[in-house]
Amino acid sequence: MQNYVIHPLVVGINETDQGVMTYLRDYGKRIYLPIYVFYLSGGDKNILVDTGLEQFVVPDGAEEECGFKILEFEDALATVDLKPEDIDIIIHTHLHNDHCENDYKCTGAQVYVQKRELGFMQNPHPVDHRYYPDVLDDNKIIEIDGDATIFDGIDVIFSPGHSVGGQSVAVNTAGGKAIITGFCCNHKNFPTTGPAIAPGVHIDLTEAYDSIQKIKQMADILIPLHDLSIGRMKSIP
Repeated sequence: MQNYVIHPLVVGINETDQGVMTYLRDYGKRIYLPIYVFYLSGGDKNILVDTGLEQFVVPDGAEEECGFKILEFEDALATVDLKPEDIDIIIHTHLHNDHCENDYKCTGAQVYVQKRELGFMQNPHPVDHRYYPDVLDDNKIIEIDGDATIFDGIDVIFSPGHSVGGQSVAVNTAGGKAIITGFCCNHKNFPTTGPAIAPGVHIDLTEAYDSIQKIKQMADILIPLHDLSIGRMKSIP
C-alpha cells in the first residue's frame, strides 16, 4: 500500500471558546483555533485536505503565542513548492466555510465531498450559518456516498454529526493509519481515559458522539482538525 506524508499548513487562526470544541465542558476558556490545509505527499497527485478561509485572519501576537508561522493560502503552498494551479485533488472533511473557501483558486482540482454535505451546503438550514451555497460553483465536484477509497492508501470515513456529511480522511503512513478528523475538535476531545468527547458544535449530537468514538478507535495517529500541536509539526509522521 502507498505511504504518504502529511504536511499541516496553517492558513489562519481564530480565537474562540473551548466549549465550541468539547460538548458541555470548558466553557469560558479562551483558545486559539488554527485553520489548516493538509498536503499529502508521496503519490503521483498533488492532494490537499481542506483549503481554509479566503480571508486571512491572524490576531495580534498569535504566532508568538502558538509557536508557528501562519501564512496566506498561496504562501503556505509555496512552503511545499506548490501553487494553487498545481493541485490535482481536494478532499473535504466538510464544507463549513473555514474549510473550503480557497477551492476556487485550485482551477485544475477535482473536489471530493460527501453527497449529503454538498446537498446541505446548497440548501443550508438557517441554524447553520457557516455554509456559502456558491463557494464550489467553479470547481469539478466528485460526490461520495459513505466510506470510500480515493486512492491506494487514502480512504474517507463517513463521520456525520458535526455536520450532516462530514468525512474523516485516513492516510496510510510509515507510522500507521493517520486520520484527519472529519469534525471540529482538538486534543481536549480525546482524554487519556474514558470515551472521546463529542464536538461542542454539532447538527446531530448522537451522530457526532458515535463518529468521534469510531475515529478514535480506528486511528494509529489521530489528527484533531483544529489542534494547536498539529501546527508545530512540519510533517506527520
